[in-house]
Amino acid sequence: MTLRVSVVVPTYRRPFLLDRCLRALVGQDLPRGEYEIVVVDDANDAKTREVVEDYGREGDIAPPIRYECVTGRHGPAIARNRGWRAARAPIVSFTDDDCVPQSDWLRHGLLALDGGAAAAWGRIRVPLPPEPTDYERDAARLADAGFVTANCFCRREALQAVGGLDERFTAAFREDSDLYFSLLERGLPVVHAPRAIVVHPLRPAGWGESLRQQRKILFDALLYKKHPALYRARIRRTPRWDYYGIVALLGLALGGAAAGATGVALGAGAGWAGMTAQLFATRLAGTRRSPAHVAEMALTSALIPPLAVYWRLVGAVRFRTAFF
Repeated sequence: MTLRVSVVVPTYRRPFLLDRCLRALVGQDLPRGEYEIVVVDDANDAKTREVVEDYGREGDIAPPIRYECVTGRHGPAIARNRGWRAARAPIVSFTDDDCVPQSDWLRHGLLALDGGAAAAWGRIRVPLPPEPTDYERDAARLADAGFVTANCFCRREALQAVGGLDERFTAAFREDSDLYFSLLERGLPVVHAPRAIVVHPLRPAGWGESLRQQRKILFDALLYKKHPALYRARIRRTPRWDYYGIVALLGLALGGAAAGATGVALGAGAGWAGMTAQLFATRLAGTRRSPAHVAEMALTSALIPPLAVYWRLVGAVRFRTAFF
């Protein structure tokens, strides 16, 4: 049979999740001679290699599966580039090690490209509990994100035309938007494949995960620098002026207190408290009301604006762009 599509799966120290993903990929309803799986290990992990080799020994019932290891610089964009460049098929599909593609995922993705499109993105389902946490609700927004590398298909020639993924995106954030925008700016047609479905189960998160996520904002600056018009049209139309306002009021309150300007300190402090309370209420709405989660929302709502502003400024400086 003719090899039609290569599935690239980057992974990093998650062999149990990878095993679940590979089980779904091996079970695709596409004939096994028509696709291959390329696992790209960004950690050179022995257990990960063992999982891949176990599937590789099932050659009579599974599609060809290969293990690639990243050396030198690391990151999801680097791993995906290593994967698609090692792929042998004319079409490359991407998913993540914590995803579970449905059995007809590849078939519907390939059908979407039959009309000549350069790339396609499928649909992502994120199961939510009845009372999600703020982190879980935020993670579930992936279902509305559009073109993401957890579920997309690209012709190899299209990837070559845009130079693959930009390896300056060293975290799993915005590198897929950058690829999408690069395709659009070159006039390469990109279509939606709503029947190509990948399930993305939520992973447990530690306390204050929303604070750790703020660091990724610096990659918004790189995306904005490369594609300013598309960033404003499709990501965020205006800067987070509310965050800048909260930080300005906090600074004014602290400065006023230090200078002995009690009226200024009290007025700015009241404004800061009011805007922070509004952010807290917005984040808490529709989420779990357990005492631990409410306390987490209260504290992190006070910390997120200064962290977000800090990482925006770090991104602007690092990538030399006027990003706010």
